[in-house]
Amino acid sequence: MKRFFRTDWMLILPALFIFGTGLLSLYGISVTGNAWSLSGSYFLRQAVFGAIGISIMVFFQFLDYRHLVRFGTHFYFLSIVALLVVLVFGRTVNGTSGWISFGFFRFQPVEAVKIALILFLARFIVEKRSELGEWVRIVASLVLSSLLIFLVLRQPDLGSALTLAAIWGGMILVSGIRVRHILVLFLTGIAIATAGWFFLEGYQRDRIEIFLHPESDPQGSGYNVLQAMVAVGSGGVTGKGVGYGSQSQLNFLPEKHTDFIFATIAEELGLVGVGAVLVAYGVLLFRAWKIADQSVDNAGYLIAVGAQVYFLVQITVNVGMNMGLLPVAGLPAPFLSYGGSSLVASFTITGLLLSISQQGSGLRARSFGSVSSGEEISLI
Repeated sequence: MKRFFRTDWMLILPALFIFGTGLLSLYGISVTGNAWSLSGSYFLRQAVFGAIGISIMVFFQFLDYRHLVRFGTHFYFLSIVALLVVLVFGRTVNGTSGWISFGFFRFQPVEAVKIALILFLARFIVEKRSELGEWVRIVASLVLSSLLIFLVLRQPDLGSALTLAAIWGGMILVSGIRVRHILVLFLTGIAIATAGWFFLEGYQRDRIEIFLHPESDPQGSGYNVLQAMVAVGSGGVTGKGVGYGSQSQLNFLPEKHTDFIFATIAEELGLVGVGAVLVAYGVLLFRAWKIADQSVDNAGYLIAVGAQVYFLVQITVNVGMNMGLLPVAGLPAPFLSYGGSSLVASFTITGLLLSISQQGSGLRARSFGSVSSGEEISLI
């Protein structure tokens, strides 16, 4: 009961508000069919997955996150196995073989892999800080993370691979490395990104090129971006009303329930609706930052930073591609987009943040900057 009354409602309420807004939009999309049929309704299926995700969030809230960190290495190797299974037996959806099907239920393992990488890196960085030199630790963590990224790229899923890379980069940058090493990593990242262009699939290159000039192929590769921009612009201040968006209801807007649900909300709820969603996202990110600042140990600090990166990258990319500011990368908006795997993962990470918040309530952060080079760091 004591923990219940110490619940971080400033973290939970924005997440629930965003989830509720997404459900409202999905209900508007589903009214043309049967909104209360489990097999044919985005709304009802998302509600079911939301209930599962909220239950997991509550469970993780009352579970000491340090128990999970101890199994970080196990989660890492399970992730490798899961990604290999997907490559061999996975179901292909929209050109990506990243799904495992059980009847009408589909699971996307890469969403769980994102959480596993956060837990693994938290354990690895904390344990190896006193055992390995700084460069050895950086390179070793990069090699281990790159194996997961490579397997995800093989699906191919560029958006999720970028998220995994960003999680590694964000967590390693706050782990107390020197400024000159940060500069080297930055320049190396630019070199890898430049070289990576030649390893992209043809449709992935098209997405980046069309991002700059979508009007050059309005009926082909630029169609999605142009329709999303039309939907966002046509909503005005207050929107056309739930279920009355012409772009979404008449199916001009592709993937209106997943990648482009932000454009659907902009069209139906207008600037007021998307403004409220963006404010809620801002509060969510702010609370994640405060939780990191108040964490009682380095493991909690790293997990909270990894959670921030997870949310920030997916929010930025999804909103940016809906507004024509970034290339289409196929990343869902946390809590907002339709998809059980992504929704459950977002609530699970929120549960981890709640656990860190309760452990560190009212205490000063033990950041990497305050740990002397010879100090032994414990996960206990």
